[in-house]
Amino acid sequence: MTQHDFDAGYEDEDEDDIPEWADHVMTTVAAEVRRRRKELRMSAQDLADRCEEIGHPIPRNVIANMESGRRANLPLVDVMVLAKALRTNPICLIYPIGYAAEVQRLPYEQRIAPWEAMVWFIAQDSGSLADRDMLRYQREHIEALSEARSAMTSESYAQYAVEQATSATERAEALRDQATCLERIDKAKQRLRVARSFIRRDRGLLPYLPPELADVDPPEPGSNTNTTKENDL
Repeated sequence: MTQHDFDAGYEDEDEDDIPEWADHVMTTVAAEVRRRRKELRMSAQDLADRCEEIGHPIPRNVIANMESGRRANLPLVDVMVLAKALRTNPICLIYPIGYAAEVQRLPYEQRIAPWEAMVWFIAQDSGSLADRDMLRYQREHIEALSEARSAMTSESYAQYAVEQATSATERAEALRDQATCLERIDKAKQRLRVARSFIRRDRGLLPYLPPELADVDPPEPGSNTNTTKENDL
């Protein structure tokens, strides 16, 4: 790797001096590491010490070589640990929104705004993805699980309010709140069932369900789960 100005990407460059794509990525990451390190008033040794505390040592001289352009490669694991040490996210080192005018997403591509590249990187773009459906199912599962947990917490507070009500009016209001929460729980569970059915259909890994939501999944074949019949209700 040849020596480059590691403020590249932060200021206008001469078109004849644009580095190759891999060098450009390293240049961008190194510049953002240096900028962020100085912003936090950390020395290269401070950053090295923090990386070691995290569990993946990156020596001070390696950090210095990266920032000065003398390092030939930059492993992904280093980017991840450096981001943690610098109190940011890996993606913000690769595509530093607000601190780089343009980035080159892939070889032979024109430079684009960091935000556009980040949207592509985190699969939020509108392009065609082979795994777009699975991503959508997983996101729906995350949102539905969060809603279910929130509703269950609210329902427990409503139940407590029912028990502590000192008047018929207070009790009626608390019961209405509890009914609303129970409805939210049912809807969230249904969303989870649908998302999990699609994930299961496409042979994806089913996300973890907490014990309190175990009834979302259908009973295992041959289980002795008792099912209440409609005419018993």
